[in-house]
Amino acid sequence: MWYNPNYRNQVSFMITELLSPAGDRESLEAALRFGADAVYIGGETLQLRAKSAGFDRETIVEAVKLAHGAGKRLYVTMNSLAKNGEIPLAGEYARFLKDAGVDAVIVSDIGVLAAVREGAPDLELHLSTQASCMNYAAARVYHRMGVKRIVLAREMSIDDIAELRAKTPASLELEAFVHGAMCMAYSGRCVISSYLTGRSGNRGECAQPCRWSYALLEEKRPGEYFPVEQEGGVTAILSSHDLNCIRILDELKAAGVTSFKIEGRMKTAFYAASVTRAYRMALDGTDTIDSCAAELELVKHRPYSEGFYHGYLKENHFNSGRYNHGAVFVGNVLDQKDGMLRVRQRNNFKVGQVLEILSPGRETAAFPVTDIMTESGEHRDAAPHPNEILYIPCPVRAEPGDFLRRRESGET
Repeated sequence: MWYNPNYRNQVSFMITELLSPAGDRESLEAALRFGADAVYIGGETLQLRAKSAGFDRETIVEAVKLAHGAGKRLYVTMNSLAKNGEIPLAGEYARFLKDAGVDAVIVSDIGVLAAVREGAPDLELHLSTQASCMNYAAARVYHRMGVKRIVLAREMSIDDIAELRAKTPASLELEAFVHGAMCMAYSGRCVISSYLTGRSGNRGECAQPCRWSYALLEEKRPGEYFPVEQEGGVTAILSSHDLNCIRILDELKAAGVTSFKIEGRMKTAFYAASVTRAYRMALDGTDTIDSCAAELELVKHRPYSEGFYHGYLKENHFNSGRYNHGAVFVGNVLDQKDGMLRVRQRNNFKVGQVLEILSPGRETAAFPVTDIMTESGEHRDAAPHPNEILYIPCPVRAEPGDFLRRRESGET
């Protein structure tokens, strides 16, 4: 392995950041409560995700207050490739973000970078992975342009990262993805969605055609399709694995990474809480790596991989393109009083099932459902109605903001 021994000694003194995603306020609150040091969100301009996963100006101001009130940082993405008409908007938007107290913006387009620097010179700049920065020379150039942090290209190995770290200024921070969905294209630069659907992945509108099922068509047999079967008749041959680096965090830290990034601004608050909690406990040493890895198997995910960090991808590892899960989110804990949980139901559960309480920083606690009561005092055997407020006897401690789940393996 390529390491600079001197740098390895220095990096042990650096603060490690756990960076989580949020597509709405509920996810933001969950990420903050379950251990994120910083959260990244999208806004109204160049955010590279669907509008439903973005915050408007009013809610960005609220998000800053929430994050800073918890002693955490908030970053806003401006990482879409920009069109001509969007460049003049970038500077004004950057000034708003600076005035709102946002801690940094994440950019990829070099024109947007220049516009942000001009519009808000003191606003911290992070370079998005979409910029495909994967060598020390490019990192140096971006640093001279005012970039404080490089979000590394996902194609880099740990050895590549260590060399880049050793050949760049110590004031330049390095961030790397450690968990979540991966694009099958080079650092996310893909035009398949644009070609097939008119929705650009580089503009936050990807239809994920790499997850679709495909067949072969022979030129002399028009209209006759030949299935490409990997396993069980599934043909999602372009679908990538999900990233999972819970077992190699120490290697990434030793290579010079100081910010560990979780993907998922389109995911649920339950996902943000579950994944953030697992990585927080792994980084803090409050639970074993095996236990944290087992927790990550419970959330909805495609087959896992450690990506390119060891210089290769897993071979002959079937990926159906479908999601697996080991647990189902069933409710939010609103409060607990006199042995009763007040819960907002989110998925169905019933008397006789065992539920688990997901809390930040401590082991899950399980209890059987012995009764379900409505706000009007009606007793039920099942809870089939989403968002209904219910009361459940619970002999173990829970806190407002905890999540309830039930074990149930499945594939979707």
